[in-house]
Formats: sequence, C-alpha cells, structure tokens
Amino acid sequence: MTFISLLAFVLLLFTIGIIYKKTDKLGWTVLISLVLGVIFGLIINKFESNTSKEILNWIGIVGTGYTRLLQMIVMPLVFISILSAITKIEQASKLGRISISVLSVLLVTTAISALVAVLIVNVFHLSTEGLIASSNEIAAQERVAQRATSIENLTIPGIILSFIPTNPFADLTGARSTSIIATVIFSSFLGVATLSLKKENKDLGERIANAVDTLSKLIMRVVRFVIRLTPYGVFALMIKMAATAVNLTPLLSFLVASYLAIIAMFIIHGFILSLHKINPFTYYKLAFPTLAFAFTSRSSAASIPLNVQTQVEKLGNNSVIANFSATFGATIGQNGCAGIYPAMLATMIAPSMGIDPTSLSFIATLVLIVTLSSFGIAGVGGGATFASIVVLSTLGFPLELVGLLISIEPIIDMGRTALNVNGSMLAGTISSKWIFKTQISKI
Repeated sequence: MTFISLLAFVLLLFTIGIIYKKTDKLGWTVLISLVLGVIFGLIINKFESNTSKEILNWIGIVGTGYTRLLQMIVMPLVFISILSAITKIEQASKLGRISISVLSVLLVTTAISALVAVLIVNVFHLSTEGLIASSNEIAAQERVAQRATSIENLTIPGIILSFIPTNPFADLTGARSTSIIATVIFSSFLGVATLSLKKENKDLGERIANAVDTLSKLIMRVVRFVIRLTPYGVFALMIKMAATAVNLTPLLSFLVASYLAIIAMFIIHGFILSLHKINPFTYYKLAFPTLAFAFTSRSSAASIPLNVQTQVEKLGNNSVIANFSATFGATIGQNGCAGIYPAMLATMIAPSMGIDPTSLSFIATLVLIVTLSSFGIAGVGGGATFASIVVLSTLGFPLELVGLLISIEPIIDMGRTALNVNGSMLAGTISSKWIFKTQISKI
C-alpha cells in the first residue's frame, strides 16, 4: 500500500507539472494542487496509523522541503528588497514620506482588524469553554510555553529595543524572533548610506547602486525558482494536513468566525479604496492571482515578488513604494496574523480572567498592544503564533489557547496570509496615490 500510494503521489506531481506548463498560471495551478492534496490526504487518513505515517514521512520530503526553501529566501529577500528600494529613490527627502505613509496604512488597518476581531468574538459569544486538548494540542501547548519563556519578561519598550540589530549578520540567519525587522533596519541604514555617498560622489554611489541592482536580480531569480515549486509544495502540505485531520467540530465556530473577520477586513479594504476613488472590484480582479498564491503558500515573504509585480505592472503603483509596502507588509502590521488572530484569542480569554470583553478600557488596551506588537511578525507560517504569545503575555493572559487551536491553524493561516498580503498592496496603492498621484492603470 505504501508503494502504491507513493507511486500515485509521484504521478500526481507529474500531472500538476503538466497543468502548470500548459496553463502557465501559477495561481490556478496552486488551487488545483490544494484540492488534489486534500482529496489524496483524506484517502491516506483512512489507512492504518503506521502505514499513513510512513507515507507522510516520504511525502514530507516535498512538503517540508518546500517550507524550508521558503524560510531560506526570507532574509535575503527582505534585505535586498529594502536596500534596492531605497537606492532607487531620487530624492532622499521622499524616503521619510514613503515610510510614514506605508507604515501608517499598515498600522491603522491592523488596529481596525483588531476591532473587527473583538466584534466578531462578542457577536458569536466565543469563549474557551468546551475546548478539549488532544495529544497534538498538549504537545503544541508545551512548544508554546517554551517559546514564551524567551519573551515573557519583555515590556513594550523592551520589544521595541529588540528590533534594533546588535549583530546584523546573526539576524540575517534568523537567530531571533525579531530578526526580520532588525534586518529591515540594517538594510535601511545601508540604503540611506548609499544615498549619502551618491550625493557626495556620484560615480561611487552609482557603482554601489548598480551592485545592489545586480544582487537584487540574482536574489529575485532564486525566489522565482522557489515560487515555481509552490504547486508541488502545496500539494504535499495539503496531503499532510488532510491526512492528520482530527475532529474539528469543537473548533468549527472559531474557524467560521475567523473567516468572517477576514472577509469583513477584505470588505473594509475595499471601502478604503473606494474612499480614494479606486474601484475595489477592479483592484481585486487584478490582485487575485497574488492573493491566491498567498492563500495557498501561507507565506507573506514568498509573496513579495508577485506582490511587487502586481503593484507595478497591474495596479500602476510607483516601484519604490511597491517594494517598501510589500516588504514592510511581510513584517509589520499584518492584518490577519498580527491583528485578527491575537485579538480574537485575547477577547475569548478575557471573561475567564474576570474582564469584560466589551469594556472600552479592555478594547482600547488590546488594540494598542496588538498594533505595537505587529512589528516584526515573521512573514512565513507561524507568525500568528508569535504575535499571539506577545499579546497574551503582555496582557498577562494564559497561553494554553494558542496550543488548543493548533488543529485548525493551517486552515485559518491561509486566509490570514491572503489578508496580510492584501493589506500590504492596499498600503502601496494608497501611498502611491498620495505621494505620486498614481491610479490603477487598467480601469
């Protein structure tokens, strides 16, 4: 049975490859891979435990291998995207305006997403009652507790200080939980230094800028190689998720509520676009392939190249702002992972701590903490867990709920990632219109 299953897996991989080659449409191929993976995984779920475990171990070479490749490209991609964007700015004075504009949109929408999360939880009357931990959830709780020890004594000033790099080379390896934002800061310093040198010595500045541009093209080519593997990686990951699925009935209400909150934020994003006289229907039509990729890959960082390409070629955004918003949006102000998810958990736990989840003081405190802690959330799967630990630890709330929801984490994370990426494209689109007076080019 193991051999037959693995043979079927390989044949399906070849089929996915043929579909990708003939259609040349990544988004649709990935969605097809997702469906095939779920069906194949549900079939494996019916096998004996030892047989399914052995099959999943072999399939994990593709799925886990793809995840590790995504992790491999995150730091180089973030580093070169920011550095390249800054070196392309003609006037250094615009750097501050671009940064403030993009960050403002990201943080404001994150605050709004936290408010939406509080509203959804209160409307659905969600709480921690009735949630039973299986062996998987208990193991997850232990991992969460271990992860929390590294940040449980951090205050908000301490969290802010942790963003400042002390060893940028260590941060480039992802040594810390806040390594991504530290890398952003380091690459920003290098970019500003390049602009300063260009002002003093134009030839030297141009040589540095050309070298950065060359390195950027090299990194982006590596990223494209990894992105082309997405259909195969998603297929394998969906097989594992479906094959190891447990009874989701006790968590179904939270799953539904999470997606209602995500959908509500997509609608709010559209409303914000309409306020700036941008047609939200046209915007979403043009952005759909990138959002589909983000949904299936569960990686904001891996979506950066497609994000930038969509903003520049389809939405008509300024290329510098597109790079800034795509990179910042993968690390700062993630509406889904850093906004909705931790706010929902905190609101669910509040009654058990003797706190009224509808009180203005609790909501104001929660929104502030969620917004501030949204800096430096990793742009690959698992960032929401870190954000939740930070928020719950800052509030003094227990962390068990983070582990209890581990069973449906991948399912919700797909929607959250798509929302994260859309938030970054929204920030780029609005900022580009504010600063450069651009407009969606294909209305």
